[in-house]
Amino acid sequence: MTDKIKLVVDPEGASVVSDSLGAPALRADARRNVDRILHAAVQVFRERGFSAPLEEIAAAANVSKATIFNRLGGRVGLIDAVIDDVVAAELRAVIDDAQSVVEVRERIRIYIGALRDLQYRLPAVNDVLLQEYRDSEPLLALCDAGTTFHDDLVAQGHSAGVLVHDFTSADFQALARDNALALKYGGRPPRADYDRRTAFVLGGICSSRWLM
Repeated sequence: MTDKIKLVVDPEGASVVSDSLGAPALRADARRNVDRILHAAVQVFRERGFSAPLEEIAAAANVSKATIFNRLGGRVGLIDAVIDDVVAAELRAVIDDAQSVVEVRERIRIYIGALRDLQYRLPAVNDVLLQEYRDSEPLLALCDAGTTFHDDLVAQGHSAGVLVHDFTSADFQALARDNALALKYGGRPPRADYDRRTAFVLGGICSSRWLM
């Protein structure tokens, strides 16, 4: 917690960050470097995804690429440090918003639309869905939470009779991954075309009773 951190002066007169127990942490200038790196990483990862060049983040933070490795352990350490600000909070909000919808068919419609919107706007979402960085425990945990929700949503859809009978949770996952692959490696189509195709997805997995 920030209330347990204080600045002290080392024997050479330089400011050093210590915790409340006196254990040395980062020097103040190193802490500023880390803060700049984290800020730059959030901006670059949100715009480019987690595969963005580390050189771009280093340049934005006005540090060397080596500093990122020294302070945060490289790409995976950086992802772990900023994943909440880049994508996790928004993904969890999408799930929470869908769970708050009482009617199952509306819950499915809202969730699919919101997830596909995030995939279009935030490239890092596609890195999560594709599990691109398996050494990142927070990323895999986020992916697992999404998979669990997908499983529940498909079960609810079948129970309510709003999904075609042979549509499975694996199909749901595949649709999300296929879209992630298309956006990551094929480029983003015009937004109007993308939204029109979202309607096609809903039309394909929903029962005819829902569409009447």
